[in-house]
Amino acid sequence: MRFSQVKASVCAALILAVGALSARAQENHSSTQPHISVIASTVPANGDVNPYGIARVPQSSGSLHQGSILVSNFNSRANLQGTGTTIVQIAPNGATSLFAHIDASTLPGPCPGGVGLTTALAVLRRGWVIVGSLPTSDGTAATAQAGCLIVLDHHGKVAETFYGSLINGPWDMTAWDADSFADLFVTNVLNGSVAARGKVVHQGTVVRLALDVTYNSAPSLQSITVIGSGFPERTDPAALVIGPTGLGLDASANLLYVADSLSNRITAIPDPVFRDTSAGIGATVTQGESLNDPLGLTVAHNGNILTVNGNDGRLVETTPNGDQIHTALLDSTGNPPGAGALFGLIDVNGVGIYYVDDASNTLNLFH
Repeated sequence: MRFSQVKASVCAALILAVGALSARAQENHSSTQPHISVIASTVPANGDVNPYGIARVPQSSGSLHQGSILVSNFNSRANLQGTGTTIVQIAPNGATSLFAHIDASTLPGPCPGGVGLTTALAVLRRGWVIVGSLPTSDGTAATAQAGCLIVLDHHGKVAETFYGSLINGPWDMTAWDADSFADLFVTNVLNGSVAARGKVVHQGTVVRLALDVTYNSAPSLQSITVIGSGFPERTDPAALVIGPTGLGLDASANLLYVADSLSNRITAIPDPVFRDTSAGIGATVTQGESLNDPLGLTVAHNGNILTVNGNDGRLVETTPNGDQIHTALLDSTGNPPGAGALFGLIDVNGVGIYYVDDASNTLNLFH
């Protein structure tokens, strides 16, 4: 039953994707001065900063409002990495509310190390919100622990946690949502990186969590499968940890794109929904050129891959064939400009690209 539903959804998505491809993918490589609007501050009343994760609400349910953007904060008011505990909800008009404040002492299940909300953030159509936690006790990599995935209901109340040896520093996430079931794709960056004390280890993974989803009870975890492995990762005094970060599915769900930050490339894992073995690091789509520590990643409505650089504050647009066709400077603050400012982003057809800016603690719109 599950396989046939998936296959039908994949075929429908492929037809839609072919019709949605735009002439933009045929443009020559260019760089433009972007038009950027600040939508709202991402800082809630408790002072959490360093916005990382971003997800768009697909339909209204409970406290969730269709079209609004959820943003997870990685740092506490003291600006210690891996200690942020809040998710804010921001409407397109800038109206902001607190969706969730997660208390590590009252979690309904294990989450090794506690709460430090990462870029791993997703909202399912049935109203469940999933966010990654890579916690520290003092903001340093030396105290980083495995964390977990935290599942919240549509009112922002924690319902359950997903944890275990295959979930070790969940750093980013994307979801394939088929309503009554869903697959979560998660990068992990703590497999051996803390013990290596700054040296590069090739143990970063991408795992798929298969969920059965209902409206009235928490999603049921059916399996966890490693579908990507061998990605380089290391701890870093400024960034806490660097490793495989952004993830995005193409419209047919035949490819899962991965931002391989330390190798300065984008790779593609084939058959991510069905495969039961690791594809290693996948096939390289593009490497170098305008990429400069790619972090956040999303697939645009035209099928192109959008990434944001950790080292220079730029957005890079890449075709599925690997041609880097467009760049735009989204953040020029700091020294060097834009360093460490950009993580989560979403392309909304007809609106523009929403992204979080750590340098200003804001949700912005590039259009």
